[in-house]
Amino acid sequence: MDTQPIKSVLVNQQLNYWKVIRIFLSRWYWVLGCAVISLVVAWLYIRTIPPTYTTGASLKLDESPSDAATDPSMRSYSRFYQSNIQTEATVMRSQNVINRAIEHLDYKISYYLKGRVLTSELYPSVPFKVIVISQDSVNFSRATYAVEPIDKDSFSLTSTDQPEKKLKFKYNQNIALGNMLFSIKSPIPNVGSYSFKFNTKSDFYGRAVGGLNIFEAEKYSNIMNINHTDVNPVFSSDILNAIVKEYIINDAEQKKRSAKQTIAYLDSQIDFLNKQVDQAGKKLSNFTSESTVGDPATDKQFNIGKLTSLQTQRTDLAFQKFSIEQLEQQIKANKEKIRLSLDIDGIASSGLPALIGQLNGAIANRELKLTQFNEDAAPIKQLDNQIAEIKQLINANINSLKQKNQKTINLINSELNKVGGSLSQLPAKENDFAKLQNNYNINQRMFSLLFEKKLAAQITSAAVTAGANIINEAQPSFNPISPVAGQIYSSYLIGGILAGLGLIVLVRLINPYIYDVETVEGLTSIPILGVILKYDKGKIGDIQKILALEKPKSIFAESVRSVRTNLSFLASDKENKTICITSEISGEGKSFVALNLAGTLSIIDKKVILIAADLRRSKLHHVLDADNSKGLSTYLSAQSDLDEIINRDNAYNFDYITSGPVPPNPSELLHSNKMKLLLQDLKKRYEYIILDTAPVGLVSDSVPIINQADVNLFIIRSGVSKFGAASVPERLSKEYALNNIAIILNSFSNELLHSNIHTSNYTQSGSGTYYYSNYSGYGDRTYYEDEVKKWWEF
Repeated sequence: MDTQPIKSVLVNQQLNYWKVIRIFLSRWYWVLGCAVISLVVAWLYIRTIPPTYTTGASLKLDESPSDAATDPSMRSYSRFYQSNIQTEATVMRSQNVINRAIEHLDYKISYYLKGRVLTSELYPSVPFKVIVISQDSVNFSRATYAVEPIDKDSFSLTSTDQPEKKLKFKYNQNIALGNMLFSIKSPIPNVGSYSFKFNTKSDFYGRAVGGLNIFEAEKYSNIMNINHTDVNPVFSSDILNAIVKEYIINDAEQKKRSAKQTIAYLDSQIDFLNKQVDQAGKKLSNFTSESTVGDPATDKQFNIGKLTSLQTQRTDLAFQKFSIEQLEQQIKANKEKIRLSLDIDGIASSGLPALIGQLNGAIANRELKLTQFNEDAAPIKQLDNQIAEIKQLINANINSLKQKNQKTINLINSELNKVGGSLSQLPAKENDFAKLQNNYNINQRMFSLLFEKKLAAQITSAAVTAGANIINEAQPSFNPISPVAGQIYSSYLIGGILAGLGLIVLVRLINPYIYDVETVEGLTSIPILGVILKYDKGKIGDIQKILALEKPKSIFAESVRSVRTNLSFLASDKENKTICITSEISGEGKSFVALNLAGTLSIIDKKVILIAADLRRSKLHHVLDADNSKGLSTYLSAQSDLDEIINRDNAYNFDYITSGPVPPNPSELLHSNKMKLLLQDLKKRYEYIILDTAPVGLVSDSVPIINQADVNLFIIRSGVSKFGAASVPERLSKEYALNNIAIILNSFSNELLHSNIHTSNYTQSGSGTYYYSNYSGYGDRTYYEDEVKKWWEF
């Protein structure tokens, strides 16, 4: 077969940003629809979510004079205010502080008003008075009681425990429900739907702590900001002020605790010494009145003075021992911050203040982590190990102090024995007098010393003030922080617009179909002969035949004529051309293109015959209203002569051959030698032989015709053919060594949504590229019939 080669070169393509913009503009109503839907969702969200309010207060943490006096080591620890704020935040969230704060509120009964969408708490308003007569302090019902006035003397009550029962009561009548005995005193307002419920402090604990947020006002400052968030702004400010005040009271009480323990110990020792002084004084007085003994000598007086001094030191060491043991008990039973307020020699150099500071920080960190993890979680276990290690170091320091204290006591006792031995060498009466005098002096001196320590401890306790001062009290804020209508609408609107744009991108990504020329040119190097536009069935009515002739001024007809013009360049050395039209699958418009191409060739006085070469499912006879009892199949099976199967369409001035009855062996008939002879005979009569064949992707019937044709046209239908269809003509070209295949893009509608975002550069495309218009942006307009472009068309 002698055919003119067609040079195929893959077209260069460049990204077209304007096409990208037009793609999004083509579905502007999708974006608008998503934006409207998002605004509706935002409106429903705002209507159904109760508003949240926040209030704030601020405290200044001080290193008070009492703190410095009772705990000198805290002067160095005061530099670490950041960890101190974290520690104080843990104390402020403690159950003791929160429960005492709740006691300041009217928490026992909550009143509610039901709206169209939301039910709001009326705190601190009391629309009607509920009197609690008696209740089980633990096991009473937490049900909500809905009330509705019936008349001026009675009302109805419904409990969520028994919603099906609607009970009737009178005002001031005792009501026994849910382990409660109560009555409603004042009349219930007629406007609105009211309800109430009974509470305990524990019911408000989670609400109080959950909305509490404590943080450092500025970095490295000792200003602590406290915020509380709640659906009721008045409750939020009231509970926050109560928490702050109870925290300050608790802080002062904790500071006084060590001083109180010291005073209690000193009181017990003073009572004991007071009795000892009385007894020693009486013994000395009796001995002096009964005996005539003068004062001891000077060396003996020295020994007595030394004995008194040693006894005083031993008493001081006993007090230090008590202080060490008290600190040891604090470490063992520690649950919160430890304050060093004990007079112990060597404590500053022992490293205890720094270790206790680390322990306080670790305990505060553990309390903070418990709000995020349970006690078995790995971070909590890690902190527990850290706390245990710090306690071991503290205990080691305490043991060292205890050993040092005991060694000093043993040394003092040894000295006391020596001095006692010296005094024993005195004469009997002088010795007795010295001992009585010494005992009296020691007891009197120790009594005075302990009394001085008690007085100092009492002064310290009285001077203790809270380590924090209120800078700003909380005030109710009636501007909600959430939901803020403006922010919600703007964020949802942006989300809706992005969803609309994302929908456009998603539809493009999941699209498997070919829509435009640029897509075909990006997939195959086979040249495109032309583009046939999609026709509007609504505009053509019942016309289903050769639209290129029925609507000669339409842009559709122009597109078919463009294909006809380019067809003349194929096999230009042939006076009579055999044109085979095929596609990958059925429904891509082979017969439609064949009919219109035959019609446009006939009106330029070309002798054209159209052959329905699809012997399985041809529809040509239906379109031309022809008899299909005889046709190509009967001719190839030697049942009919050639002249018997050739029909004339006088309306469109071309001949045609129908497929004939469906044979049992269509592929064999088309492969027969008689088919070759038929084409040779027809070439003597016609200038153009157009064969409408079966889809090459489904059956092999078209292969012998494709091999014999001068021109092979492969139909790709916009929006129907998938991406894989573009590779079929190239595979045919390679498999059968063909160089006469060209592509026609059929039913092109300029669908911007699925159009390729690249633009073809034909300057490097070679001679295998044919001129044609892709009709982008023209819609249904023609050169002869101008139409006004709608404002929404892009």
